[in-house]
Amino acid sequence: MERRDESLSPPPFKKRKQESTTTNHAVNKFFTPTSKKAPESLTWRTVHESLLLGRYAPPQNENEPPKQPEKRRKIALFDLDSTLVLTSSGNIYSKDASDWKWWHISVPSSIKRLYEDGYQVVIISNQGRLSLKSDLKTAKADQRTLSTFKAKISAILGHFDFPITFFAATSRDVYRKPRVGMWNEVLEELDLDERNDGVIVDECFFVGDAGGRAATVSQKADHASSDRDFATNLGVKFSTPEEYFLNEEPRPYVRHFEPSDYLTEASTSTDSTPIAFEKKNPLDIVILCGSPGGGKSTFYFTKLRPLGYERANQDTLKTREKCVVAARKMLDERLSVAVDNTNADTEVRAVWVKLAREYGVPVRCVYFTAPVRLCEHNDTVRALAGEHFNPEKRVILPHSAFAGFRARFKPPNVKEGFEDIVRADFQFKGDEEARKVWCRYWI
Repeated sequence: MERRDESLSPPPFKKRKQESTTTNHAVNKFFTPTSKKAPESLTWRTVHESLLLGRYAPPQNENEPPKQPEKRRKIALFDLDSTLVLTSSGNIYSKDASDWKWWHISVPSSIKRLYEDGYQVVIISNQGRLSLKSDLKTAKADQRTLSTFKAKISAILGHFDFPITFFAATSRDVYRKPRVGMWNEVLEELDLDERNDGVIVDECFFVGDAGGRAATVSQKADHASSDRDFATNLGVKFSTPEEYFLNEEPRPYVRHFEPSDYLTEASTSTDSTPIAFEKKNPLDIVILCGSPGGGKSTFYFTKLRPLGYERANQDTLKTREKCVVAARKMLDERLSVAVDNTNADTEVRAVWVKLAREYGVPVRCVYFTAPVRLCEHNDTVRALAGEHFNPEKRVILPHSAFAGFRARFKPPNVKEGFEDIVRADFQFKGDEEARKVWCRYWI
């Protein structure tokens, strides 16, 4: 591509044969007392063993008095990979600390102009390949990967003569874009807020490559829309690298998931029509069928438990066999059973149909129709948006939980032996503040 030809790689490191690469400066620095050593240009710390934070401050002239950091209220946010830099090897991931080059030759000068214009420059990046865990189980390979990454960032930032702050989200938690955790840490680190004399949000912007752009004849589609979604969550302007550095016209884009599409004026807790479910039998089994995050547990606690149903749940009992044992005990005590699992396919549901026939009781099904992508959104909100959304203290589920359900799922049919099937379409429950939180981009 054209920008690769105009990219600027860091100067190659040439090692002379049979000569020591240890300089007199390095020797002198080694024997210099710690109290007399110059402070490091790039300092690191971690937040909750998840967020990596680096503060870069270029070396100061020893003859000049120390400069006090100034509070800048305009923030220029940049993604790292495929935005500021590329790998010089052409690999997806850098093979070592020197395997990088500027995305375009104009990047360093553009960044410098921003600082001269009064912006605080901040780099934020999702880096799921890094591990910040400090326990003994951390592999040496993880430590080497982290050290190499830090050396690469040091080499990149060393090209600038002004302060830059760097953030890397390493886990699937509140810090990972498009979630706003990193932004909150940016404001705290820079001693700013979004009110009074804090950050000027209207003058902030974010540049990233994950814009959800569709493919063209000569260009691939973006792998995600998470950078665009992140900017929308913050309420700041978004640009792709092509738009910002090369002044190209914006390309059409499609968001991979739009939460607001699933909300209507009738979907609030005060206006929505409740799912019609009545207890028809003195004793029966009700199985819940749907993706993780589809609302099954909420339905049990709000609808079925008040009707006297006991719960058999594989998340708490761990295996289907233990759920069956628990259900038998409930039926022996003449208690109706709600099977709160995904029950994705005919074979799994047949276990419960067989048990109902054994006890001579009806078996009913409640089918949760929310698509898997919506359910993944619900699961993430539940796990990360606060206690109000997560009374059971659930942790975020792996992607495999949703992919596995999608691969196995077969819609339920009354021919399987059900007395009836009650359809449960998605309904948002919560006040206006909760609605705003739910409508953010989380996945």
